[in-house]
Amino acid sequence: MTPDNDQKGRGARWIGVSIGLAAMAAPTALLAASAADQLYERTLMTAADGRCRLFSPTVSAALDASRAQARGATLRSGASELQVTALEQRARAKAAGAACDSKDLTLAASRVKAAFDGYAQMLSMTYPGDVASWKAERSVSATIPVWRLSQPASFGGDRLMFGLAGRAKAVTAVATFNNGPRPYTARIIVRDVSRTLGPYFAPGAGRNLSGKVAPRNASIVFNAETREESPLTLLPTGAKTGLAFRFPTAAADAIAQLDPREAVTVEFAFAGRGDEVTRKAYVEVGDFAAGRAFLR
Repeated sequence: MTPDNDQKGRGARWIGVSIGLAAMAAPTALLAASAADQLYERTLMTAADGRCRLFSPTVSAALDASRAQARGATLRSGASELQVTALEQRARAKAAGAACDSKDLTLAASRVKAAFDGYAQMLSMTYPGDVASWKAERSVSATIPVWRLSQPASFGGDRLMFGLAGRAKAVTAVATFNNGPRPYTARIIVRDVSRTLGPYFAPGAGRNLSGKVAPRNASIVFNAETREESPLTLLPTGAKTGLAFRFPTAAADAIAQLDPREAVTVEFAFAGRGDEVTRKAYVEVGDFAAGRAFLR
């Protein structure tokens, strides 16, 4: 093997001959290579970047978004959470053992820069899921609240927009109710990953998101911090009025830890005669973590 070829061989061992590095978000591109291989490569390079400062902030953010997407694809392919965690630990260990000025790492970093530089300049991205999609927008207005990461949902005759809104990327739920009731509060209900071994999927759930949520006693409940009339720019398409509820940032952190096949419950509470009355909407987790990373 010539010196040039030897260098290329060493670099290939670092990032799998660039397997999938140019395939940022297209599901078909993710299928073209092993999702686990992509997760390993991107976790390795993200860890190396954190230690050695290999990339600009925009390329670092793009790499991390793609790492999160590869993680979701690996879980969707059938890998367990334990298997994914073990793979990530191996990748981080590999990165920790490399010198920041090594030829292998330098070559791998140059390939990542070439693959992700254009992606880092993209202003919007759509992340398709099994049932619904997340739309991410990097553009932000200084005066008008807009969705940065959003997913629409319908529940009965009511409609919901859910995600991150405004410059602060606040966790927000905006709902409109077709028969005029006004909930006095809202809650986000998320599986507690610290108390469960994995996601809950009801037999035959299929595309029914209500069959992909954990029992209440295995979940964390986040109560809305504020309730107000929704700005027009955050309303579901065609709606004229609606209520906006803002939640703590910890809710986004909790959602980002879930399996992409899971769902999150958004519960609206109404005053009733005695006990409260609730209506529930369901949001697919999907690539929420990847979309959130894309905004960074």
